[in-house]
Amino acid sequence: MFARITTFYTADPSPHWERELRHRLMVRGEEVLRQMDGYLGNYFFSDRHSGKAIAITLWESEEAMRRTEEAVKALRKEMAGGLAAKIVDVGHYEVGELVEQERRERELVEQELRVARSIQHASLPKEVPTLEGWQIAPYYRPAREVGGDFYDFFELEDGRMGVVVGDATGKGVPAALVVTATYSMLRAVARALGSFSPGEVLAQVNETLLDRIPINMFVTCFYAILEPNSGRLSYANAGHDLPYLQRGKEAEELRARGMPLGLMSRMGYEEGEVYLREGDSVLFYSDGLVEAHDPEGEMFGFPRLRALVVGHAEEETSLGSFLMDELYSFVGEGWEQEDDITLLTLRRTAT
Repeated sequence: MFARITTFYTADPSPHWERELRHRLMVRGEEVLRQMDGYLGNYFFSDRHSGKAIAITLWESEEAMRRTEEAVKALRKEMAGGLAAKIVDVGHYEVGELVEQERRERELVEQELRVARSIQHASLPKEVPTLEGWQIAPYYRPAREVGGDFYDFFELEDGRMGVVVGDATGKGVPAALVVTATYSMLRAVARALGSFSPGEVLAQVNETLLDRIPINMFVTCFYAILEPNSGRLSYANAGHDLPYLQRGKEAEELRARGMPLGLMSRMGYEEGEVYLREGDSVLFYSDGLVEAHDPEGEMFGFPRLRALVVGHAEEETSLGSFLMDELYSFVGEGWEQEDDITLLTLRRTAT
């Protein structure tokens, strides 16, 4: 079996351009091609926004395809002329060659994803810190394509602990490498600067990161410092989704303004603080949770998440497990995860 692939393109497509080309191909094209020996069928794919369309014609043999060369050439010219379009690429291939080429490309993509996953998994903490009077519960579920989620904990001076949750734009190896660079810099800067506040740490990381990642990439990041004895949580935000403080039957956003890391130089980062009492929890999360869609296309969304955080006050399960159960119920069976999902809950269990 052989295939002839023709690509049409128009620089200024009308709203009806795609429909007209499809009509011409399926009506006029079939009319001409059906009379030719060895013709098997036509397939059509298009992007109405870019004005690009691909027509694939199948023949039972290369000989049958070549016998119709003049008729097919005239048909292509007729359709392109009638639509003010141009043919930007014409090729013919043995279908077996196309399948083999696709297989090789798929193997390269899968190999890249394996490398990206290994980099990403290596960047995640191997152990969860143990703090008396505190419960720390991370949850991470990667999507099929490797995204840029990350979280980390690290010890600071005077018994304090740094907590960070972030998300780098993009997927695959580039995102995994940016994640590794970001969390490594943040950990190093936080420890080196010692008593510096979260906002000062993010400002320094932003300057360091700015010249070390691709120009079209950036990182959202929420960085907090916990003082276990007093329950004080100070924080700063670099464009990340706002965490929720669950206190009884209320849920409060931990607000602080700041640009994502790696976008602009000399950025300042607003800071906030809260004192966690016994029974209080803070939920850090990535956008893979709120941007998940059900079969009808409805998004899980922030209002639903906030309501569930409030409703969890009556539940005995952990907040992370409770939210994931609700998410699975929302998306239904056969859900195809679009992005990584990261949840991190910090709960004060005793005074």
